[in-house]
Amino acid sequence: ACRQNRIWRDQGLPPLRIAVNVSGRQFLQTGFAETVERILRESQLEPSGLELEITETVLARDSRQCVETLQALKNLGLEIAVDDFGTGYSSLSYLKRFPIDTIKVDRSFVVECDVNGEDAAICAAIISLARSLGLKTLAEGVDKPGQLDFLRAEGCFAYQGYLFSQPLPAGKMADMLRK
Repeated sequence: ACRQNRIWRDQGLPPLRIAVNVSGRQFLQTGFAETVERILRESQLEPSGLELEITETVLARDSRQCVETLQALKNLGLEIAVDDFGTGYSSLSYLKRFPIDTIKVDRSFVVECDVNGEDAAICAAIISLARSLGLKTLAEGVDKPGQLDFLRAEGCFAYQGYLFSQPLPAGKMADMLRK
């Protein structure tokens, strides 16, 4: 992901941040932050070009190692997102304890946010909570204009889903970025 992002930048495409999912096992490996630092250095990608996504389950461990690893990654200049927010072990206390930047609203809440009052309320609450804590929100699974309209009205920061594009191979992604 880092090498590909560097290639796109070298081709004159606009800078973008690629988000990479990190498993709990990877995240908790000794030296994980150093490995990420080495990959950034070898790929010659600035830290602003990479965001790491971790799940609530990893944060729920609340271990000293977790805090130290997150802080080391933040010290490198990376952004950290909590993936699938609201579906795992949701402890609101970790939102203030851990150095995170973005909450990713799980698609299970987004899929009917424009037609289901409960899903709408959950999405609105997550977005409001994040904003109050100075965090960004990204809604996953935005596939319909009505979902986008609702999320925009609530102040969601970013969106991903088939409404914008299906997953693309690197070459087709470069073509899309050029347009």
